[in-house]
Amino acid sequence: MSSKLIALVLFFLVLPTTGFAQERYMIGYAGFAGFQVSMWAVQDLGLLKKYGVEGEVVLVPGTTRQIQALVGESIHFAHVDAAGYIRAVMRGADMVLVGGSLNKFPFSLVTQKEIRKPADLIGKKIGIVGFGGANDLAVTLLLKEWKIPREKVAVLQAGGGANRLAAMTAKALDATVLSHPELGEALRMGMNELGNLNDFKSADYPMTAVAVRRSFFQNNRDVVKRFMRAYAEGTYQFMNDKEKGIKIFRNRLKQDNPAALEETYRYFAPQFSFPTRVSHNGLQNTLELVAKENPKLETSLNKYLDESILDELEKEGFFKRIAGK
Repeated sequence: MSSKLIALVLFFLVLPTTGFAQERYMIGYAGFAGFQVSMWAVQDLGLLKKYGVEGEVVLVPGTTRQIQALVGESIHFAHVDAAGYIRAVMRGADMVLVGGSLNKFPFSLVTQKEIRKPADLIGKKIGIVGFGGANDLAVTLLLKEWKIPREKVAVLQAGGGANRLAAMTAKALDATVLSHPELGEALRMGMNELGNLNDFKSADYPMTAVAVRRSFFQNNRDVVKRFMRAYAEGTYQFMNDKEKGIKIFRNRLKQDNPAALEETYRYFAPQFSFPTRVSHNGLQNTLELVAKENPKLETSLNKYLDESILDELEKEGFFKRIAGK
């Protein structure tokens, strides 16, 4: 091999790879409930490619693990609920919310059929995904509404919706919070819907919000903006195109029952927000709840939310173009 050829080979071996390959971004979703659909849509509808984001959507169960993965730089975008996110920031996690798609609790408290009124819950076992997240807060709010002290029930970590439904079927749990499609299945099995969170004033709650590390946001603002375009369009298409929405659910929920898919779509589609903004009222309510754990908690929304990219997209007419207005 000639000296010129050897030099050329060495040149390409030591050349930084950034010139040849775009970084691949990991995009977390927190479980298999229908409210994760905005994250699924960015990949399943080809929107990452459309907006020039080389990325992959990956399962990281629950808000707590999403935050751990984000802080540990295993993922670049996380799908979190407000309470878990605020508690993490309270403990020093350097993150910021840049948008969101669902600002309501999509939960009902489902019980064994013999539990017919709130007082029947006393002494019973209630299953949740994990402590500190949306499930946990939903149970806390329901118990507060019903004036049942939390110490009067046993709240247990019991995994995702499918696992908790199986535990209910085996009578290992007396109650749990479920969303569709597991909620519909539980009701068909004869379980009792004791309380729907949307029936209460506390229902205004940022359930799915996009979090990024602040350093990533500062250094990769254009990437975050392109991702938020994909996220917004995915949410809009889900809300307004039933065929696409059901196709996403069929793929992600591994559900072939047309009635169950239709039921799940009809339940979720009207609840999503477009433009994809986090509810200020819902975030403020959550801050006030979490502040009871730590009176020194800073409650200014600016500490937790940066809407500058969404403001830019609004001014550029992006949301109107997506909606065909």
